[in-house]
Amino acid sequence: MEQTTRKTEEGAPEGAVSLNTPGMEAQAAAPEQNEVPAGAKQQAQQPAEDLVWIDTPGIGQRGGIIIKDLRLSIKNGEFVYLIGKTGSGKSTLLRLLYGDVPLTSGVGRVAGFDLRRLDEESIPYLRRRLGIVFQDFQLLSDRNVYQNLAFVLRATGWRDETKIKERILEVLRNVGMQGTQDKFTYELSGGEQQRIAVARALLNEPELIIADEPTGNLDPNTSAEILRLLLDINHRHGTAVVMATHDYTMILKFPSRTVKIDGGTLHEVQKKAAEPSDRAKE
Repeated sequence: MEQTTRKTEEGAPEGAVSLNTPGMEAQAAAPEQNEVPAGAKQQAQQPAEDLVWIDTPGIGQRGGIIIKDLRLSIKNGEFVYLIGKTGSGKSTLLRLLYGDVPLTSGVGRVAGFDLRRLDEESIPYLRRRLGIVFQDFQLLSDRNVYQNLAFVLRATGWRDETKIKERILEVLRNVGMQGTQDKFTYELSGGEQQRIAVARALLNEPELIIADEPTGNLDPNTSAEILRLLLDINHRHGTAVVMATHDYTMILKFPSRTVKIDGGTLHEVQKKAAEPSDRAKE
């Protein structure tokens, strides 16, 4: 797995809060203590290669069950498509993974965090291990690219401005957006904005990228570019990716493990994936 300089060496304390969460405006101050809250420390009991393990009678919102008898495992470095009709529960499942929907029964662990024990204090620590990419980008329109990315780094505890600049320029290179740091979002195309959103997701070297319909607002050619980018990140860095999509053409072009929500249950559609190197080259 290709690694950049570790976060703790770059001035981001272990206990800092992640702001790579729904709504960039949601501000959170880095906690003073370096200890992760007790509820966040629960290590996964599933096999070590399982980054995600969910086994629950059901998940839902406002008292209703949306997905029943849910079992899902995602291994380190795996690329998984999540498909299903609009309203089937794809976004609810992804929100469960980053702590925005509570798990009230069964077992659920993501990146070593016990979802049953998550509380408001623990959630930012979980999210610091994740990168989240949204369909509508969720970039701050009154700030340029550099300021959007620096905002996240400072909110997660980075203090050294030199290291902040180095990290921002590095992730921009990783997504093919070098030289855009001074541009505002309105100066960028939809595909370019989504690349910046992917760069934002990479800032704190996540173990898992959660992408909710990241190509939903893009044309077919741009959609393919974004998918190639995510596949390349998965291959080069070993970062696991779970991506909700309704674009079956892209799945056929870039095959990988696919799970589907249908009739309120989750089941496997395709288990065997193409080799990452082959997928990224297509």
